[in-house]
Amino acid sequence: MTEHPQIGMQVFEQIATEEAGLLLESWQGSYPGMGILALVAEKEREQWVPQLQKLCNDRGVALCGAVFPALLAKDRFLDHGCILLRFDVMPFARIYEALEPYDRTAAETTARLAEEVTAHQERPRDSSLLLIFDAMVSHIATILDELYLKLADRVRYMGINAGSETFRPIPCLFDNNRTTQGGVLAILLTEHPGAVVEHCYLAPQRMISATSTEGNRIIAIDWRPAFDVYQEAAREEYGIDIDRDNFYQYAVHFPFGIIRANEEIVVRMPVAVEDDGSIFCVGEVPPNALLTLLRAPEVDSRQTVEKLAQGLATIYGSLAGANLLTFYCAGRRIHLGEAATGELAALFQRTGAARQAGALTLGEIGQSIQMGYPFFHNGALVCSRWGR
Repeated sequence: MTEHPQIGMQVFEQIATEEAGLLLESWQGSYPGMGILALVAEKEREQWVPQLQKLCNDRGVALCGAVFPALLAKDRFLDHGCILLRFDVMPFARIYEALEPYDRTAAETTARLAEEVTAHQERPRDSSLLLIFDAMVSHIATILDELYLKLADRVRYMGINAGSETFRPIPCLFDNNRTTQGGVLAILLTEHPGAVVEHCYLAPQRMISATSTEGNRIIAIDWRPAFDVYQEAAREEYGIDIDRDNFYQYAVHFPFGIIRANEEIVVRMPVAVEDDGSIFCVGEVPPNALLTLLRAPEVDSRQTVEKLAQGLATIYGSLAGANLLTFYCAGRRIHLGEAATGELAALFQRTGAARQAGALTLGEIGQSIQMGYPFFHNGALVCSRWGR
């Protein structure tokens, strides 16, 4: 490998077992207590995941990772490959299974996660909790609420969803010995100031109410079948006729927005219409939530980049020469098309980072303010510096 051992971020665009092994040896020589966070493209998960497990186990290197619909490197999206991110010293990292459905067992798992994070935290308020959920876990917002009740502002919250863009269950979380699904990979990043999350969707004036919901499903809006109201709103607000056949084609352009008490907009991306007329979203929608139908063409990409860059500068200072870890919503990429690549390039240039890498995600986690309450988003970017 030609990368300097201090870099700590390496993109492999092809299956490269020998090269990956040499990189691990090079890194381990400088950082004997190191660990690895691996991001793997869904298309090559059956090749990369077992190879990474063997490479790390052979060398005594701690491994954790997840599978995503695609990866990103610099200003490109990649539907293949693997990204290795080095921890100089392996932090507390554990996969918690059995979170779906959210029943008593899942609640106990959430409580155990909070207890173990607390036990491994040396100093309160100096660390960030990175959560990588399987996107098929249907009550992520509830889990975040439960974690906040137990951890409060002891940690900063950041995270993303892994899995398949087809929204079919796949084993998408792994460590040295397991490949699993229906859970979350929790990583406690010590002395870490957190991440910046932005989407910059603009809300129109019309408001509607989710009068009946069940987890990720909106059953009724204003006491009527959800899909009927969605069709009417799209037609009246934007002149678009949406039916079951073209629903996914248009839904990424017209997501729901949940209007919170502080006027913050939390995006919920609709991805399917059920036989009963309910709408399945990525992320929970609370009963009686105040909704609006967002017009994604009005998402302000330049403002998004500027807010991300300013937020990163506030918590990190200059990123010149640094590694930028970026996660990008899959629905946002579908909506923006080629402009999504331009957004990546603009962010990379605006921050002045030396490298940018990350993955395409199926949900994003951030918080309203530093040391604030965690929110589950759609349509957003999550950005953080990687390494020191």
